[in-house]
Amino acid sequence: MQLVDTHVHLNFPDFQPDLAETIANWRAAGVVGLVHSCVEPSEFDGIRAIADLVPELRFAIGLHPLDAGQWVPEMAEQIAVLALSDSRVVAIGETGLDLFKADNVAQQQDAFRAQLAIARQQQLPVIIHCRDAAVEMAALVRDEWAQHGPVSGVMHCWSGTPEETQWFLDLGFYISFSGIVTFKNAHQVHESAQLVPGDRLLIETDCPFLSPVPKRGERRNQPAYVRYVAQRVAELRQQSVGAIAHQTSQNAATLFGLSLPIPDLAEPIGV
Repeated sequence: MQLVDTHVHLNFPDFQPDLAETIANWRAAGVVGLVHSCVEPSEFDGIRAIADLVPELRFAIGLHPLDAGQWVPEMAEQIAVLALSDSRVVAIGETGLDLFKADNVAQQQDAFRAQLAIARQQQLPVIIHCRDAAVEMAALVRDEWAQHGPVSGVMHCWSGTPEETQWFLDLGFYISFSGIVTFKNAHQVHESAQLVPGDRLLIETDCPFLSPVPKRGERRNQPAYVRYVAQRVAELRQQSVGAIAHQTSQNAATLFGLSLPIPDLAEPIGV
């Protein structure tokens, strides 16, 4: 069984003491590909250094909405140049809107629109963070699409309602589920995981955050635990975990242009 974790933050201090062990753990768990998200451009060199050690790692460049207070127009050129500087850059982000922890809506929107433009120009997908902002996000994206045309991308760590999920499916996005989908009371996330078409479904850890059940008591999440996300999504969709692993890995390869050792199977993998 092969898995792709489409959202990790391995450059965070949580992984400095035992990164080699973390790598061994995910390889033993069948994780064959990872996409490393970026919180701010200053992280780029550190993320690239990890990718130099880990051939299965690809990465993004962007500015997180909670760091939008740093945004100046010159940062758009910085992100654009960095995105072109390494062929392992497969996305712009993470970017988006977060109205749960911040209220600087105008700054977040400016940063997000600029990063959408870069993604469009470079034909890269966007990794979108959307927390307590589905209405505002959908309106902004529809406006961008009307003015400039669409870009591809993923709603990462998705926790929206089924109605909100459908908005972003209609806009062409992939939907990625994290450890939240394993939580007992995450009922609307469970419903959304059942709603998403198979060819738009992705899984992630968002590590070091959001450890899934049965590892929820652990302070630090890690990529090896993406298998628990796959297992819960499989239960909700009444499919084998092998089928979910295969489908989500192929979807990740399609969206991010990954070359993975994934067989082209006529039938879903069983377990």
